[in-house]
Amino acid sequence: MPILLKKIKEEYHKTLLKSKGAKADKLYILLYKMLSKMLIKMEIPENSILPATRVLSVELGLSRSTVLRAYDMLVLDGLLITKRSSGYQVKPKDEFIKEPEMPNETTEFQLSEIGKSFLKLSNFSISNSQENLAFSPGLPPLDIFPVSQWKNLTNMYWKEIKFSNLSYSPSSGIEKLKHNIAAYLSLIRNIKCEPSQVFIMSGSLQSLYLLGTMLVNPGEHVFLEDPTFPNVHAIFKGLMANVHGIPLDKKGICLEVLKSQKHQAKLIHVTPSCHYPSGLKMPLDRRLEIIEYANENKSLIIENDYEHELNNWENPLPSIFSLDKNQNSIYLGTFNRVLHPSLRIGYMIVPHRLKHPLEVMMKHSHRFVAPSIQFVLNQFIEKKVLHNHLNKMIAITKERKLFFIQTFEEIFKAAGFTIVLSDVLSLQTLVKLDSTYIDKDLVAVLNQHNLSAHSYNKCFISDSKEQGLIMGHCSIQRHIIKNKLIRMHNTIFEI
Repeated sequence: MPILLKKIKEEYHKTLLKSKGAKADKLYILLYKMLSKMLIKMEIPENSILPATRVLSVELGLSRSTVLRAYDMLVLDGLLITKRSSGYQVKPKDEFIKEPEMPNETTEFQLSEIGKSFLKLSNFSISNSQENLAFSPGLPPLDIFPVSQWKNLTNMYWKEIKFSNLSYSPSSGIEKLKHNIAAYLSLIRNIKCEPSQVFIMSGSLQSLYLLGTMLVNPGEHVFLEDPTFPNVHAIFKGLMANVHGIPLDKKGICLEVLKSQKHQAKLIHVTPSCHYPSGLKMPLDRRLEIIEYANENKSLIIENDYEHELNNWENPLPSIFSLDKNQNSIYLGTFNRVLHPSLRIGYMIVPHRLKHPLEVMMKHSHRFVAPSIQFVLNQFIEKKVLHNHLNKMIAITKERKLFFIQTFEEIFKAAGFTIVLSDVLSLQTLVKLDSTYIDKDLVAVLNQHNLSAHSYNKCFISDSKEQGLIMGHCSIQRHIIKNKLIRMHNTIFEI
């Protein structure tokens, strides 16, 4: 028996003995953790080829699919790479993406409580792969972005700029852009606000982090939709807020459950235009009820209108911000989802009483978004390029969504995959799985084959058995969508 195979076999039996007999459906986790530990500690030399899955399964008395699952999870962690015709190879030492080690006494002394809180969230997957466009959620049709026009506007900025403009910029954003965003929101969302209420941010995550830091003390209560964005949950959890997941009913966040809460919420985060990830649109009466609840309980509402251009282009509903006469609402928007995510520019609209504290906080944190990007975006709006791009983007998104759904249902017919249909236009589609699948495992396998999807189960704050895949449907062209879906089917059912 080869030395490496013998070593793995001995270590596995020791681990199995310590676990006092793990359940059969958990053996892949046991094997994964054992191999991960051996790889990180360099007990298996770098560049080694691991035993073939068939060989290892026989030696350990496991099914081949169990070994495959463990190997694929190690690939996802960045500890192994696949080699065509060779199998699974250990990555070189300097390329490891290691699991975070438990902090030692020195680290614990150096980190704040919030620092340690965020460290615990290091395994939260909150972003898409840079490589896997199919089927990454949240990506717009990247192939139609008017690159040449953006480039020309950028060149114009650098051609006309004066040396005096290279100094510091206002923290809340350049005035022209703030005025244009206020006018833009007035036209497309009927939001009436002053430019001074507009704050230019790098995106929703930065907005939420600043709001959470500014408004929520550790231990104070934050209410989130359940399910919701994992990264939204992670931010408030990292800030040591007491996070409560409020389930949904047919109208959105459940008012009955909200009213039954024993604690007073400091913040309530909602996605009324298009709940993530179900695509549910909150009706007008529920929006008014949430506003009434927040006013009575002295809570602030964060309205995350992350894809409002898509969700409200046809049959728009008033935003919570525009309906809230008591100014207990904060509105978040982003251009990252309608232009491209590498742009990193968004905005929030805040009540007048929060303008000064937020301005001060921004001066003492990130300072400002790059003026060059703000200038180009401002020209993008003024010259109607944004309006024309939105019209084209909406048409393309509709077309690709319909094609994706039809093709998916044809390819995955009777496979235990059910698309959750929604009348709301969005950049992603929820596919629910039957009880034979674990979505995190499928995500890991797809990632290994340069396909992307997000786990539905990971969106839940409460314990949930719901399994599903959140899949982007419009970042790639139609013929590529079909080819990638066929590849996805073959990848899953070859396991």
